[in-house]
Amino acid sequence: MEFFLFLPAIRLPFERLVATARNAEAAGFAGIVGMDHLVPPAAETQPMYEAMTANTWLAAHTKRLKVGSLVLCDALRHPALLARQAVSIDHASGGRFELGIGWGSYQPDFDGFGVAPFTPRERVARLRETLEVIRALWAGDTVNYNGEFHQLKNATQAPGPLSKIPIVVGGAGPKTLSIVRDHADWWNLDIRHKNKYSGAAFEDLRAQIGNARVSLQVLLAYVANENQRAQIAETAKRRFPFSQPQIGNGSELLEYFSGMQAQGVERVYLWFCDFAQPETLSSFGKSVIDPLARVVASLRKDSAP
Repeated sequence: MEFFLFLPAIRLPFERLVATARNAEAAGFAGIVGMDHLVPPAAETQPMYEAMTANTWLAAHTKRLKVGSLVLCDALRHPALLARQAVSIDHASGGRFELGIGWGSYQPDFDGFGVAPFTPRERVARLRETLEVIRALWAGDTVNYNGEFHQLKNATQAPGPLSKIPIVVGGAGPKTLSIVRDHADWWNLDIRHKNKYSGAAFEDLRAQIGNARVSLQVLLAYVANENQRAQIAETAKRRFPFSQPQIGNGSELLEYFSGMQAQGVERVYLWFCDFAQPETLSSFGKSVIDPLARVVASLRKDSAP
């Protein structure tokens, strides 16, 4: 299992973004991702940077971290531009960019700025077309495409990806899961509202994604000091009143994520309720990431012929 830091670039200057990314890298995180909105959710008047620009900057200021978004809003970019942006970051970072993309379920982005298409049905259909176009351009094909939303004539792009840019698609609706099955390397499920996708419901969704690998987005209230548990839980409830954060110390979370790993979850995107303070990342790395990695290494050693 690998851990990515989810860090929305809201009210955060680039200096803070870079410092947090470097702290995550030092703590053993495998990647860092942000969000992509024209209207910052629950922070409509606050400053927020553009996602692909932020990805480029973070890639330039880290050495190992994968970078991406959870997730880009498809309707904000033409697929030919997005394909070229992705390849550019891929080359500049030495292959550390991942394309996380979704159809755009946050309606204020569309209503406030007049972004089309305006209905969810159309946006899901557009996402499928976008991924068909992007994959064809990345393959080096001459693309002739006549879709409902995209029309390309004798279109080509160079260079192509260094190897393969992973595609991450988030969502749980039937049409979205069909897109995951046909086009994604990773399927991400947001479980901040944990009761909605537990047990059989989760297994039913996973049965629909084909060969895509599984990742989960978790809202986490990490308890580094037991004397502060009640305060940490109260702060998490105040900051995220409509979500259900996972609350726990190192040993509790090690058990929690080990259970996820046993279910076939290979990646977790962590949204820390304290907005990823340096001491939180460091402590989480020592108490969860490192021990879990040692367990996996031991199991691999025991199973080797």
